Amino acid sequence: MKGFDFGNSNLLEKLKAVKNKAGTLSFLRLIVFVVMGGLFVLSVSDSPIWIFFFVIAVVAFIGLIKKYNYHKDQEAIYVALDHINVFREKRVSRQLKDLEPGEEYQEKNHPFSNDLDLFGHHSLFQLVNHTVSQKGSDALAAGIKSDFDLKKASAYRKAIAELATIPHFLHAMESIGIAFHNDEKSDAGWITWLHEEERGNKVISAAAFLGPAGGLTLALLTYLGIVPGALFGIWILIGMFFLSMVFWRLKKAGESIPNRNQLKTYRYWLAILEKQQFKSPLLIERQSPFLTKGVEASKLFDQLDSLGLWIQNRMNLLYIPLNLIFWTDMFLYRRLVAWKREYANLVADYPAHLVQWEVLVSLGAFENEVGGKGAVIPVSRGLYGKEVSHPLLSPEVAVPNDFKIDEERGIILLTGANMSGKTTFMRTLGINCVLVNLGLSPFAKEFGFSEFQLYTSMRNTDNLGESVSSFYAELSRIKLLIDRIEKGEEIFFLLDEILKGTNTVDRIAGSEALIRQVANSNAYGIISTHDIELAELENKMGVVLNFSFHSEIHDQNIDFDYKLKQGACPSFNAHKLMELMGIRFGQEK
Repeated sequence: MKGFDFGNSNLLEKLKAVKNKAGTLSFLRLIVFVVMGGLFVLSVSDSPIWIFFFVIAVVAFIGLIKKYNYHKDQEAIYVALDHINVFREKRVSRQLKDLEPGEEYQEKNHPFSNDLDLFGHHSLFQLVNHTVSQKGSDALAAGIKSDFDLKKASAYRKAIAELATIPHFLHAMESIGIAFHNDEKSDAGWITWLHEEERGNKVISAAAFLGPAGGLTLALLTYLGIVPGALFGIWILIGMFFLSMVFWRLKKAGESIPNRNQLKTYRYWLAILEKQQFKSPLLIERQSPFLTKGVEASKLFDQLDSLGLWIQNRMNLLYIPLNLIFWTDMFLYRRLVAWKREYANLVADYPAHLVQWEVLVSLGAFENEVGGKGAVIPVSRGLYGKEVSHPLLSPEVAVPNDFKIDEERGIILLTGANMSGKTTFMRTLGINCVLVNLGLSPFAKEFGFSEFQLYTSMRNTDNLGESVSSFYAELSRIKLLIDRIEKGEEIFFLLDEILKGTNTVDRIAGSEALIRQVANSNAYGIISTHDIELAELENKMGVVLNFSFHSEIHDQNIDFDYKLKQGACPSFNAHKLMELMGIRFGQEK
């Protein structure tokens, strides 16, 4: 691959220049094509000497096509780089509405993904996703929802940290994908075809050489007047018999091989990956399948592209006469058989490996663009965070908080006024745990946790289709949590406004019973509540600790500082909020 420019500055000027070059080459190509046609006529009607100049014109025409295609590809890359710049600004400013939301990945019964804004509008997926294929998007979503594995996360963290320092590589990979990739044809179909054996035989091999030799000889003898032109008809009839042996096999190959843009995506990606030097063990491991001995991985897609171009254009008016005279299908099929025998199984593995690179590029681009840059620290048990903030909030408005939970104080009762930040804080901790599990930097000065699994219960809604009330939905979530706790799993849970669907007496009694049950287990976490009566458990149970968010009530407004404070909330604001919304208290009938 001739080197492309992946610099993302001065794009308008560069785009204008490359368009002008492409326009000039297109005009020159037209002139040479006309000249080529004239020289061909002269070589037939005047003198064979013109064939020499015709060949020169053909070579020049092919060269102009290659240069034109290169500049059109460069133009597509510049357009893609501009797209990257625009979306980078949207991510930095947290204006995410135009980005792919990934709503199809929302999973109501997942341990945590439905509660932490991981997918949907204004979600982590929108902030992280730089993939271009459906399989890349699926793999990234699976990583976001994956079980926690700190060892794996550590290996990814080193790799992502390295990728974040080479933005040129990230821009190259992403812009190539945006410019050329499409999911028009399923990978599964053509990979299955790659694994299917193509069987040649001696008859096909003989015909592959007999066709060009016989056709050329017959054409020369006819031109010299030694044999009558009618023999061409007999030759063509014989050729049709042999061509029928490979027609359907080549037709299937033409339908299976991806389109040129898709092959171009793989080829350009591999050319970039082959040249890049990595230090991280994970990146070296992921690069190794492409560093094949004897032939470059990108060249294999060059070869497949060349075969596909000939196979998929066999029905055009220029090819058909040549095929009937020289039996070119036989030679083409013989080349296909040889290529598949040598390289098909190797090439079939590349798309799956490239999907993993889409994920790595996404994570590296996120770290480079908006990453939290926080330090991940080891924690023996529990969770610790210093100046932790929410990644989906603009850094200018996000309020950081410190937090610690361990085996001594393993249950945090979180109280506070309405809209004071309780739920956002819980999501802040949860989503930063997900970031660390992905191998990304947390949005905190320091952040770390032990080998736990995350479990949340926040967005519990009714479902008329399933005849499920929101209260029953919450109980079902809690039941799943209890089942996992009783199996001895180490769980960090986030329960928001616990048992809010029932009356106050039952809610307080049920909450206290659950807290006492969890207190004797291998689990720990945060329970938010409006029932200030539960704060008394701090004095009864050594494992319980109160934290709260406060508000300051004024005549016409309520102020929030969104800072976490130790101790139970001293006052609530629901009465004032209702007044501000127009509800009038103290009126008699």
